[in-house]
Amino acid sequence: MSELILQCQQVSKHFGGLVALNHVDFDVSCGEVVALLGDNGAGKSTLIKCISGVYRPEQGRIIFDGKDITGHAPSEIRDSGIETIYQDLALAENLDVGANVFLGKEKTRRLFGIPVTDDEYMRREAAKVLDRLDIHIPSLKQKLVNLSGGQRQAVAIARALYWNARLVIMDEPTAALGVPEQRKVLALVRSLRDQGIPIILISHTMQDVMEVADRCVVMRRGRVVANLPKGEYDVEVLVKHIVGAGEMSAAS
Repeated sequence: MSELILQCQQVSKHFGGLVALNHVDFDVSCGEVVALLGDNGAGKSTLIKCISGVYRPEQGRIIFDGKDITGHAPSEIRDSGIETIYQDLALAENLDVGANVFLGKEKTRRLFGIPVTDDEYMRREAAKVLDRLDIHIPSLKQKLVNLSGGQRQAVAIARALYWNARLVIMDEPTAALGVPEQRKVLALVRSLRDQGIPIILISHTMQDVMEVADRCVVMRRGRVVANLPKGEYDVEVLVKHIVGAGEMSAAS
C-alpha cells in the first residue's frame, strides 16, 4: 500500500462521563478503501466527526497529508481536501445538478451589470466531473427531487471530486437503495479508488464491505478491536469482532 494520507494517533473524546473514543489509532493510505465497522455506539460517527472537524478530541492528534489538523474548523478541513458525504447527502432537492455541485460556492456572471447565477457554466462543469465518474444523467437541468437514490449519490460524489477531494468519507452510501442502485454506488467507490482517492466507508452492509474494502477496521465501545487487510477476514470474522464474540469467549 502507498503512503499514509491520514493518521489518527491516540484520539480520545468524552461526552461527560461517556468515553466515546478511547485512545484510537486509525490510518488510511492513498488509493485505499477502508471500511469502518461497528454497532451503533461503537464510536464510528464520533471518530468521523473528529476527522471532519465537527468535534475536537480531548487527546491525540489527527494528521492529514503531513499536517496536524486536530481541532480545525470543518470549513478548513474541507478546504484541505477531506469531504464527508453523510447519509442524508446534504443536497438541495429543489435545485438542479449543477447548482448542487456548486452549492455554497455558486458561480455568477454579470448581466447588464447585475450579478446573476451562471447556471450553464455550473452544468457544464458538473457534466465534466460526471463524465470522469462515467455517470450519465439524461438532463442536468433536472431538480434532484426527480433523480434516483443512486443518481443523488453520484451528484454528492461529483461535488466532492470537483472541489478536489483527496479523501472521501462515505456514511452508509447504499442505505435505502435498491440492488441496481447499490451496484452503481459501489462502482463509484471503485472509480474513486482507481483514481487514487482514498475512501473511508461506514457501512452495516457486509456484502458491500466484502466487495470494495481493501481493509476493515472494527470499533467496539470506543476502541479499535480489529484492523484486518483483505484476505484476513470474511463476514463471520467481522461479525464476531463487531459483537465482541472474542471478548465473551475469553471472559468465559
